[in-house]
Amino acid sequence: MANRAFRSRRGLVGGLALLVSTGLGTIGLSGCGAPAYNYVTDSAAKTYYKVPHGWHSVSQSALNNVLTGGQPANPNIWMAGFDADFKPSADRASSFTVSKPFAFSVVIQLSTDATNSLSYNTMRDFLLPVTAQQRQSVAAAGSSGLSDFKQIRDDTITSRGGIHGVRETFQYTLQGVADTWDEAVLTNANETVVYFLMVHCTNSCYRQNQADINTVMSSFTVGSS
Repeated sequence: MANRAFRSRRGLVGGLALLVSTGLGTIGLSGCGAPAYNYVTDSAAKTYYKVPHGWHSVSQSALNNVLTGGQPANPNIWMAGFDADFKPSADRASSFTVSKPFAFSVVIQLSTDATNSLSYNTMRDFLLPVTAQQRQSVAAAGSSGLSDFKQIRDDTITSRGGIHGVRETFQYTLQGVADTWDEAVLTNANETVVYFLMVHCTNSCYRQNQADINTVMSSFTVGSS
């Protein structure tokens, strides 16, 4: 698996050199007037979640430019982003100054080596260092700038068809700004695919929007039509 962490171009923390794929689908929920939520789907992976109708889609090319430094998009990886700000920006995927919720999801086909190294702890550390061992390793390197780690949730997930993984909610501070990250990292029974969803924003934003964020995270479904 790519280095189990999420780096911005500014060198925040490191390693999802991920490339955007084609095939993003967004389907509005039916009903009278504007739908309350939109479904976001990767139909090939039978993966979906829902976001509030007012959250705005971020283009895959913009996400790719921010998250990979402009590397060519990989058609084997599905990626999507949604910004609750009325002026959506891919830069908010990894920024600690996000005052509105930002959602990011990806489905990754793993190499054999990545499958062999996958564990619940590597899933916990997929985005940012969460486990004590990884936090100590990053602190020893002295390059991340992250401080004041606080874990809010650490749940193990099991679902039908062998789908399993973790849901983590935690806080970090970077350059005086505290941010809350809510993420789900799942894999299939053979551990050949990782399904990832996160929503994050500043601590105060997270508190104010916790109901919407929990709805998004709880709706994350893998392996269903």
